[in-house]
Amino acid sequence: MSSPRQSRPRAGQPPAAGGPAAEHPSGGPAALPSEISELSDTCETVNSQLTQTVDPDERPHSEGHRPEGHRPDGARPDGARPEGGRPDTTGSSVDEGAPPGVHPVDESRPLGRILLFGIQHVLVMAATPISAIFLMSATLGLRAGLTVDLLSAAFVLSGVGSLIQSLGPWKFGPRLPFVMLPGGAPLILFLAIAEQHGVRVATGAVVLTAVFTFVVLPVFSRLLAYFPALVIGTMIVIVGVNLVKVGAVLVTGQPGSPGFANPTNLGLGMATIGFTIVFYLLFTGILRQLAVMLGLFAGTALAAALGAIDGAGATGGGLVNLPHLMPFGSPEFNLVAAVPLMLYSLASMAEATGQTVINAEAVGKTIDKRTDVPKTVRADALTSLFGGFFGLPLMVTSGENIGIVRVTGVRSRFVTAAAGVVLIVIGILAPVTRAISVIPTAVVGGTAMVVFAVITVLGIQMLGRSDLDKHTSTFICAVALALGLLPILVPGVYGGFPPNVRILLESGVAVGTFAAAVLNILFHHVRPGVAARLTTARTEGDR
Repeated sequence: MSSPRQSRPRAGQPPAAGGPAAEHPSGGPAALPSEISELSDTCETVNSQLTQTVDPDERPHSEGHRPEGHRPDGARPDGARPEGGRPDTTGSSVDEGAPPGVHPVDESRPLGRILLFGIQHVLVMAATPISAIFLMSATLGLRAGLTVDLLSAAFVLSGVGSLIQSLGPWKFGPRLPFVMLPGGAPLILFLAIAEQHGVRVATGAVVLTAVFTFVVLPVFSRLLAYFPALVIGTMIVIVGVNLVKVGAVLVTGQPGSPGFANPTNLGLGMATIGFTIVFYLLFTGILRQLAVMLGLFAGTALAAALGAIDGAGATGGGLVNLPHLMPFGSPEFNLVAAVPLMLYSLASMAEATGQTVINAEAVGKTIDKRTDVPKTVRADALTSLFGGFFGLPLMVTSGENIGIVRVTGVRSRFVTAAAGVVLIVIGILAPVTRAISVIPTAVVGGTAMVVFAVITVLGIQMLGRSDLDKHTSTFICAVALALGLLPILVPGVYGGFPPNVRILLESGVAVGTFAAAVLNILFHHVRPGVAARLTTARTEGDR
């Protein structure tokens, strides 16, 4: 009589010699013949292989399935590789041949492939620094030479910030695939201060705000416990919707402006989205991961065929253009003038919190908010500190690259580090800057709309894990979304308020995040504590 086996061999391992008996599901031993035991093991091996071959995105989620990002190694509970690293029977995978024990976000790839993916990040986000500097130039009436100098500085500082965020030296940067950019609300605040107090005061305000961020960061890091998935998910949805609007405006132009919703521009934007879909549908492996960049190239080629590209800006000028320190002169420090920018930095820190969490989830890496979020904020502040001395507004982490990571499945932080190097080269080599600047904004906008919409989806996924079946959570999310989306959907709604107040209220991300955080504290921290004390008081009164 054969003795019961002590441990069942895993799928794929040969059964022990002699065919030991298997355990019965009820817990008791069952004396099975060795042939049946071997057949059972063989079936289990085949079933395991079939399970791992099926696309994880097509497999139904079982009850209790944890989303990607809840395992330290980014693996799914069923053993399948997450997106970007799953087995691909039709093409290569970015995680193919990954060293054991190395998380995909920390994995270095062949230099040529990393550089190619890095260029894809740059092409998608290059319109942001270009448009930011052109807006600065038009608003402040800067001469052409100064505009080129600021554009060079914007690319170089974006590259330096991307390197800091991706490589994470010392306590700066979370070592996640991040790209940094100027623009957005910080640019509007910068221009408002410059118009009211002068551009030297505006650059001084950037420096003061960077220092202020370092000072208040220890206090802010203690408040991160009040930013659960409900708050961060709400904020990411607002960020994504706002960014989709930004991409759409690149296609249509500003409402009321000459040429608004020009059919040619709309056609180019929609065609770029269509090209991206086709490439993502038909290609596999590395070509599929480059679908965003290929769609951008195809849209640009179509624009050239339609005569919608102005190539005059790509010719002339020198070969090398180095940014100059303090292009406006020495910064002037006015604490009162810097207050609006300092207040915005608090909202920016909250936004950096959401971006760090959602970036970590996109790459399937478990992080500690108390330690990793401050690293992101420190890198933002350090880059902004340098940027202020080069005449730039606050530098912030970009949402574009998070969407690219999710779409392509390429999770290595060395890709965005390569993008940082490319950005620095672009900032120094004037012809490259001029060549990128001729890509039609409608084409960039079509690409950006897809990438930004992915960020919205990531926020929705996070909200799905936030107990929205509870009435209080639903109410908090609904109120925060209503207040946060109001200035995005109805521009100018706060036009009758004082300028400094209006600037803050018109930041839907700041308003929505603040509302979600405050309501979460009231409903999930203050209210239960008050109810508990009242219950205790009644109990003691009945004695």
